[in-house]
Amino acid sequence: MGTASKDLPSIAGALADTGVSMTSIVVEPRTDFALPWETADAFSAGLDRAVEAAHLLGCPRVVTGSGVGYGGATRTANHERLAGIFRRAVDRIEGSGVALLLEAVNTRVDHPGALLDHTADAADVVRRVGSDSFRLLYDLYHSVTQGEDPTVELAAFADLVEYVQIADSAGRGEPGTGGIDWPARLSDLRTAGYAGPIGLEYAPTTTTEASAEYIRRLARSA
Repeated sequence: MGTASKDLPSIAGALADTGVSMTSIVVEPRTDFALPWETADAFSAGLDRAVEAAHLLGCPRVVTGSGVGYGGATRTANHERLAGIFRRAVDRIEGSGVALLLEAVNTRVDHPGALLDHTADAADVVRRVGSDSFRLLYDLYHSVTQGEDPTVELAAFADLVEYVQIADSAGRGEPGTGGIDWPARLSDLRTAGYAGPIGLEYAPTTTTEASAEYIRRLARSA
């Protein structure tokens, strides 16, 4: 969830009233570190706001992305530059109790030109940063849409994964609206040892209650 222009006290009150937990929020604005008018200062200010919002909402994770990277630079050089930015970000939020997560996003449908478009790319940056406070968000929708095999990706990078989000592919609707084999994919998560929350980041085609119940049934059968 992004927090810009949101009534955070009302959201915090709703969470308290319902017992629902906020599992992640997004650092805003979405910073493209390659653009001359997007600076580390803007990212730092957004990160400060995100951590403040996370404390208010009882949320333990904030999520960031990569932008497009510097044109003409090698992928390795871009990864190292990002790692330097995120090392400073981790130092900035040290002691906050909030983890910073890096997400790879697909370039085939939703984010043309994104630098980190494969799980291995984001994992490389996470390993370069080398902090327990900087981890990987594995988004199964983005992974599948990019042509990855989740079984392979989770086997390779499960040790870095702090959080998982799901949607079906194609279409980004709720599970059951696309072609993903959900019992198999949930089994992959269990085999990989993932026991954390699963974020539901989809555009529902039915009621929230119906899509959530379908997911519960899937989880029980996996």
